[in-house]
Amino acid sequence: MPGPIHGIKVLELAQIMAGPSCGLLLADLGADVVKIEKIPDGDDTRRFTPPDVNGEAAAFMTMNRNKKGFALDLKSNEGKEVFKKMVKKADVIVENFRKGTLEKLGIGYEELKNINPKIILCEISGYGRTGPYADKGGFDLVAQGMTGLMSITGESSDKPPMKVGAPITDITAGILGATGVLAALIHRDKTGEGQRVDTSLYEAGIIHTYWQSAITSATGKSPGPLGSAHPLTAPYQAFKTKDKWITVGASNQNNWIHLLEALGRKDLQEDKRFSSNANRMKNLQELVEILNKEMIKKNSKEWLTIFDQKGLPCGPINSIEEMFEDSHTKHREMIIEVKNTKAGTFKSIGMPIKFSKSKTEKSKGAPIFGEHTIEVLIDYGFNKTEIDNLIKNKIIYSSSK
Repeated sequence: MPGPIHGIKVLELAQIMAGPSCGLLLADLGADVVKIEKIPDGDDTRRFTPPDVNGEAAAFMTMNRNKKGFALDLKSNEGKEVFKKMVKKADVIVENFRKGTLEKLGIGYEELKNINPKIILCEISGYGRTGPYADKGGFDLVAQGMTGLMSITGESSDKPPMKVGAPITDITAGILGATGVLAALIHRDKTGEGQRVDTSLYEAGIIHTYWQSAITSATGKSPGPLGSAHPLTAPYQAFKTKDKWITVGASNQNNWIHLLEALGRKDLQEDKRFSSNANRMKNLQELVEILNKEMIKKNSKEWLTIFDQKGLPCGPINSIEEMFEDSHTKHREMIIEVKNTKAGTFKSIGMPIKFSKSKTEKSKGAPIFGEHTIEVLIDYGFNKTEIDNLIKNKIIYSSSK
């Protein structure tokens, strides 16, 4: 069975992470994604080195597998005409430029809609296409700060602000963009209409504050950072064992009792300070001090075995390398091997959604610069003479010619 959106043609006018993560998810779902890169040097992520493998940036290869590489001078008139001809056969365009960039190039939504009324334009930006910040450029670090994420991340309020380790607003904006595209495709199936899909890093950051926003709405006060602890339930955090740190989630009354049984501290059931979640949150510091004294008595493997036997949510704190080697990661095919023309075999993150019917597994590595330019042009209806002239005039670049 093909992917669930097999046959959908996507033109990706995006670079670095937010737009490419949207294109990556659509490609994994079966879409034919053409990554259109600028001439002469392509996506900026190609220069996010080190590390590289035989000259190919690891960052680029991770974000752009399953896509076809196409190099185009979109600033030239001939390049614009090439793009417009491709739009006629495309279903979706994904872009993450600043507001007005496509309009300056003469390929804004109104122009695209005239070329292909069914086209879906997915715009992923720093702050969205409307509002007082619409003209600002966006970066994950800035978005994490402005949306409150950095105010709730870290050990305590008296420590320097800390961002989430991963570029969470970039990645989430890409997922939101792909979700919007899928919804727009369903709408088009029902009505025949294309449309714009507009999302941003700013909105992506805000939706990660559900719990903290709930607290602020109810109390009128902003919660601060709690390290690994939960803002609404306890105990739910990381604890240090004899050798390593582990996480334990005793976030409801049943799991709280399971934890006490596992620790051999049933006496704490009778302690009014910890009799309910509300009381445990109120006396969190005293609770953590007691639990720390117990947790340090055994090593992480011993505690995890005991907690698993009790059905208590728990786990090790893995490094990325340890996550790669975890048996569950391998079983779920979340680290896969793909082949790149220059780099050879490269480990990459796999498709995070599984289907009982549709096939999503692919093993095509990220393209080298201009790898599929000729193949793409043929697919979009260009003949050999047109392609040769475009190469001669340096409107396109092909690594194979």
